[in-house]
Amino acid sequence: MSFLFMTRKISEDDLVDLHGKVVVITGGNSGIGFATVQFLARKGAKVYMACRREEAYKDAVRQLENAGLGDGTVRWLHLDLSDPRHASSAAEELLKKEDRLDVLINNAARGAGPWTITKDGIRESMNTNYFSHFLFTEMLLPLMIKTSKEEGSDVRIVNLTSGIHASIAPETFKDKESWNIDYGNTTIGGVKFYALSKLANILHIKHLQDRLDSQQADITCISVNPAATATDNLSRWINSMPYLLGIVMWTISFFFASPREGAMNSAYAAASPEVKARVNEFKGAYLDPVGRITTPSSCARDERLARELYETSLDITAELTLND
Repeated sequence: MSFLFMTRKISEDDLVDLHGKVVVITGGNSGIGFATVQFLARKGAKVYMACRREEAYKDAVRQLENAGLGDGTVRWLHLDLSDPRHASSAAEELLKKEDRLDVLINNAARGAGPWTITKDGIRESMNTNYFSHFLFTEMLLPLMIKTSKEEGSDVRIVNLTSGIHASIAPETFKDKESWNIDYGNTTIGGVKFYALSKLANILHIKHLQDRLDSQQADITCISVNPAATATDNLSRWINSMPYLLGIVMWTISFFFASPREGAMNSAYAAASPEVKARVNEFKGAYLDPVGRITTPSSCARDERLARELYETSLDITAELTLND
């Protein structure tokens, strides 16, 4: 166990039974997402692994079965977050297949650049890590609201973010230009692009929780920081600067968690009984490992930024519809 994950021990035994529950996890074929799929499937859930390639899904399922999947099931949902239109289509496909959705975990993220501008005029970091997830979530909300009205329901939406969100402080999110801040084509610039999208993930949860509360929809929305975790995204970043390889690898071995350790915070947000028991505390919360409610940056708590992000997201969604 890494140094940073010695503060609190949570195991699969601390999660609720999920038999009869339907879960969607984006990017569930590797890293933190893969381990989260394993945790929740072992508790009996029907888990949709939402990812781009069917072969990646099949490889992941073989690994899960070899390690012991329990009596849960894992199915593939074809999701390509590089295009928000496909995120919408993936949501429509799930709506055809299921009459309930108990847990949505927006886990997938692209961590390494270069960050170019998409055909819709959005920088790829914001497009993949935030906007496509926003649209995917909005499409699935009616089903989750329906599920929340059933007796004994416990519906949750979880966005993975990062503590690195606190490294930036944008002035506004009122238009596309504010989403496409040019931090430069450097390693540090790439980290800032990523941080901007991770800030958006927290603001998304904040505004979504407020909207659902105003509708009296009994859904719990949580932002999760997995902390420093040795994921595939991290490996790609390391490979981009081999001159620092030795120092970076030593740091990882001491401070960075394994994907399984990093996934426990996601699993806790999705299936810990503590969340249900203390629901008013956890609604809209930001969690550090494991299950600790903490305070994100001042920008992540800014109601104006959250509102601007939401309104711009709606404007861009309308443009997508007009362009199709």
